[in-house]
This record gives sequence, structure tokens and C-alpha cells, in this order.
Amino acid sequence: MNLPPGDRYDALYRDFSWQIPEDFNIGRAVSDDWAARDPDRVCLEHFSPDGHHLSLTYGELAGRSSAFANALSALGIGRGNRVALLLPQSFETVISHVAIYKMGAIALPLALLFGVEALEYRLKAAGATAVVTNGFGLERISQIRDRLPDVRHVISIEGASAGILGFADLVSAYPPVFDIAQSGPDEPALMIFTSGTTGPPKGALHGHRVLAGHIPGMQFAHEGFPQAGDRMWTPSDWAWAGGLLNALLPSLLLGVPVVSSPAQKFDADMAYRIMAEMRVRNAFIPPTALRLLKSVEDPRSKYDLVLRTIGSAGESLGRETYEWVRRTLGITVSEFYGQTECNFVLSSSAAFGVTKAGAIGRASPGHRVAIVDDEGEELPVGAQGQIAIAGPDPVMFLGYWNDPEATERKYARGWLLTGDIGWQDAEGYITFAGRDDDVITSSGYRIGPAEIEDCLLGHPAVQLAAAVGKPDPLRTEIVKAYIVLAPGHAAGAGLAAEIRDWVKTRLSMHEYPREVEFVDDLSLTTTGKVIRRLLREKAAAEI
Repeated sequence: MNLPPGDRYDALYRDFSWQIPEDFNIGRAVSDDWAARDPDRVCLEHFSPDGHHLSLTYGELAGRSSAFANALSALGIGRGNRVALLLPQSFETVISHVAIYKMGAIALPLALLFGVEALEYRLKAAGATAVVTNGFGLERISQIRDRLPDVRHVISIEGASAGILGFADLVSAYPPVFDIAQSGPDEPALMIFTSGTTGPPKGALHGHRVLAGHIPGMQFAHEGFPQAGDRMWTPSDWAWAGGLLNALLPSLLLGVPVVSSPAQKFDADMAYRIMAEMRVRNAFIPPTALRLLKSVEDPRSKYDLVLRTIGSAGESLGRETYEWVRRTLGITVSEFYGQTECNFVLSSSAAFGVTKAGAIGRASPGHRVAIVDDEGEELPVGAQGQIAIAGPDPVMFLGYWNDPEATERKYARGWLLTGDIGWQDAEGYITFAGRDDDVITSSGYRIGPAEIEDCLLGHPAVQLAAAVGKPDPLRTEIVKAYIVLAPGHAAGAGLAAEIRDWVKTRLSMHEYPREVEFVDDLSLTTTGKVIRRLLREKAAAEI
């Protein structure tokens, strides 16, 4: 699963072949294998705002996760049971993940930002038998516990209370040695619910092989990862496929320390401080967060940054953000692409000669990606269609939990259909246009919102932007832009006209936003993507 030697994309892609062991257990791979070789090697470091940073070694991770696996087993939890993790970035989160994998159980990561209805839906749909959480999560679970008959145990990392088990008590009560379950690559290990931007969320079930499948992409995007001194950090929630599989677990498998940080609303100055104080060399930062970093002027003069690589995914990065990072931080962002169901299949890497402003990149080593129509027929260069991945593929999900019909609809002619619209150029670069349901139809044109949003972000007054189609009797739809202004700029008709002209003169007459609305913020999913569905509904309600 490691990349072969080489420095150019064509040779890497041509010569790559998958070699995933028949017995591959994520829990063993990210803890006990390293503990056997180098138990004192640091695997986790936690940033504390007061400066009292903490660390955890692979030996400690292996021992504590084994003890917790013994505790869960004693509670009657076993192979195939779902254990929910409603936790922030913390040592306990990683210990819990590793313990679950060692047992052959299935980890169900959930974001702390979820409200009670979202939690109830996911816990019921997954049939979770236990929840590991903190005080914040406990308040929400307590509101719905009587409606969760499958949940037999709730464990708090902040200590025991009435009807609640204490995490530390369980770990200390059991031996730090566990007989790790033998797990084939297709053995279920992890269930991550889709973002649910359209339709109800679905549980995407992954086998242990999913981690092995991410390694070539990580090594490609992070330019020969790991290098001496590498250290990974992401502001993304580890409950998201991005935070978990684009940062945490691959880094642990490759022996790279991972920095965790307290849950908070993203703050640009704090992000720079974390990266500087913790000597972060590698970061996974979604595009929205990268755009928010622009609010700090001349960050390299204020913070002693040692960044070597930045990876970004989750939504379109765009030319403007790509060029700002290169100009301001001196790093060429490695944009990559995937979905909860099939992740990290497209990637860029300046070190390997694959990078182009405005494009995602090319197929990552080990993956075959194409543009197809809705029936799974490949389309020619330049034609707009669905981004699709050929199966079998180790990062491809096993299926949607208890929903074979939805799983079947995800495929056509052996291709996994992403529902994301894009096109491929003659060099093999794929450009993202938007979700199929995000594409705007105006005066006979099909317009992807990503290009408009990228152009809007080039205006100095714009901090964040979203473009949607608003129903129009003459043009079918018109483009409407929702704008969050950068500090120091005031909303007004004059600025709205200036922004409209900015897009009109840089893109085309049919793509500029005929309406501009200034808003205080944009609704985001827990993965940091703009929920355009809500904006479309808002725009439609104005008619």
C-alpha cells in the first residue's frame, strides 16, 4: 500500500499495485504494531491554550485501548456491534477507536455539533449498543436516551454518574493486553453517515481495508509523507471522513504524531497559534477554513510556522484560494477529492508534478476515475458529467447500512456514481463544478456554482460566498449570491453592483449573480460544506 520510489506522476500511477494483507486490523496497525517496535514513540500531542500540552506514546495507546476493549467486552459488546463516539479531538477518542477496531466491532463517529434529532436518527438507524461521550454530549444523549432502546451503555470521559459509566474507571479496571480479532480487509470496521445535504443521511459502512486504501493518497498529497519531523494537524472534526481518514488514522499508521486541539468555532489566529506552537509540518485544512485564514494579515511575520504541506478537500478549493495560500504561506495546496462512500480518489501534488489552479488534480495512484453520464458511459474530454470511480477499490464502501436499494442505485456499469459534476481535460485533470442538484440552469446554460464562488472570493470585500439558482419565469433560474463580507467592508447597493460587475467581467454574462444578498454567516454541514439546499429554499421562498 506504500507508493513505489519515483518522482513523477505517470510512472507512479502506471507502476502502482495494491498489496493489502489478508489479516489487516486498523486497531493493530495504528497502535500495537508500532508499540512492539518503538513503545516510547509519541503518537498524539494535545494542544492546550494555557500552554500545558500533553502527549501520548504508542505504548500507552496500545495498552489503554486494549484495556478499554476488555471493558467493552465485559459489558457484552462484541464483533459487529456498533459503538458510537460522540467526542471532540482527544486522546480518549483515539483510544476508543482503536479498542473498537481491535474487538472487531464497528465504530460510529458522530459530531458533537449534531442536535438531538440528528443524533437520535443516526443512533437508531445504526442500532448502536453503546455511546462514548463527554459532558456536552451527555446533555444531549440524556434528552433522547429513553427513545434509544438499543443503547445499553453510556460512557463518559468526564467520569461516572447516575446511570453513566466512567471511561477512566473502565480503562483502569482491566488489563492492558487484548487478543486482537482477526480481521479480513472486507470485515466491517467503521460507519460514517453521509452529510445529508440532500435527503436523509445514510450510514456508509467501510471495511478495515479503507485505511490501507488511503495511504498512497496521503503519501502523494503530502509529498513523500512521512518525512523527518512531520507532524499532522487538522481543524476538522475527527467524526468526519476528512478528519478521520484524511489526517488522523493514516498519520498514526505511518508513525506521524497527530496534534489534537479543543473543540471550538474556527478562529484563524488560534489556528495559526496551534500550528506554530505545536510545530505542525502537515495540515489538512478544508477550503472554507483556508479562506478564513485570510483574515490574518501577513501571518508568517506574526507566527513561526514550519509548515511543509497542506492538503485540502471537502468542497472546491478554487483558483483564488489556491493562489492566496501559495503567495502568503509559500505552499502549494494539494487539493484532493472523495466522498464518504469512496474517499481520496483524486489528488494533486506539486512535488510529483500534478498541480493546476482551479482543478482538483488527477486520479490518485491505485484509483481509476472518469467522467460518465447517468448510465455509466464514459464521456469524452471536456464533456460535463458525473465524477465516477471504478470498482473494486479499497476505499470504496461496503454499502449503505440496511439499505441495499440505495447501495445499488449508487452504481452503474461498475462505476460508483458520486453525484458530483465535473469535467476532465486532455491532461487528465478533473475540475469540480458542483453537486448534481447544485447545478444552476439559466437561459439554457448549465452553470456550476464552484466557478462563480471562486470568482466572488477574488473580490477583496468577500470572505465567504455561495451561489445558488433562484427560480425565474423567464430564464428558468437566475444566479443568486449570498456573501459574507470580510472585516472592514459594509454592505450596500453600491458594493452589490460592484460584486456583480466583478463576476460579469471575469467569467461571462450568463454566469454573474443577478442578485446579491449580504448575510452574517452561511450554514455549514459538520464537514464544513455550505448547505446550498437551505439557500435554494430561501431563494425560492422570496418569489
